[in-house]
Amino acid sequence: MRTKIVLGKWSRKRIDEMLAEASKVDDVGERIAFLSRHFLDTPYGESTLAGGPGTPEELVVNLAALDCFTFIDYVEAMRMTSSFEEFLEVLTRIRYRDGVVSYAGRNHFLTDWKEHNGLFVRDVTGLIGRSRARKTLKTLNVRSDGSPFLEGIPARVRSVEYIPSPMIDGDMLGELHTGDYAGIYTDIDGLDVSHVGIIIKEKRWVYLRHASSATASRRVVDQLFGDYIREKPGVVVLRPLPE
Repeated sequence: MRTKIVLGKWSRKRIDEMLAEASKVDDVGERIAFLSRHFLDTPYGESTLAGGPGTPEELVVNLAALDCFTFIDYVEAMRMTSSFEEFLEVLTRIRYRDGVVSYAGRNHFLTDWKEHNGLFVRDVTGLIGRSRARKTLKTLNVRSDGSPFLEGIPARVRSVEYIPSPMIDGDMLGELHTGDYAGIYTDIDGLDVSHVGIIIKEKRWVYLRHASSATASRRVVDQLFGDYIREKPGVVVLRPLPE
């Protein structure tokens, strides 16, 4: 397996120290908050993974630049490890079906985590949304004109449950947990979510910690979740399970 590692400001020793410290935090959500906090202000980076229909897939670790999905990839793998070497091993199981590094086996959609990473996370959208949650059947990777978003990846029909943004009130925000993975639901054909981030609760405030591609940000930031989700179609919530 080919591996490409770009650590940026990090060193393996520093990562080992952070992971060892994080492993002492018993609460899963607080551990995720602790780890993800270290990546605040990390620059946003597009297309940092290597692989495609005609290009051999590499296991990439790029901590110098993050997109929204690699950000949660790394944090989810880190919360279950206590050393850099162990992190690399777990990352392959988070990012790829059955831990086999390949472009076709990469989890390209957030709901792939629910389908293939059921040992690590569970979908709590319905639990939080109750009667306000909605389900829709989507054919992922097929645009409205029939073309694929991703070449070489088969279409997959999937039921997606989400909470419409107008239904999200204070009580529902109270049901979110620090460390929950929030997917911003989209009604675009072929996609389940358009963006992902991590729920962070501090006192009475609820934030979305995410790698923002917005021109004014282009980095990992904390934004008030209520403000962020207001103009979006809805949210999908995956909750990390204890190890």
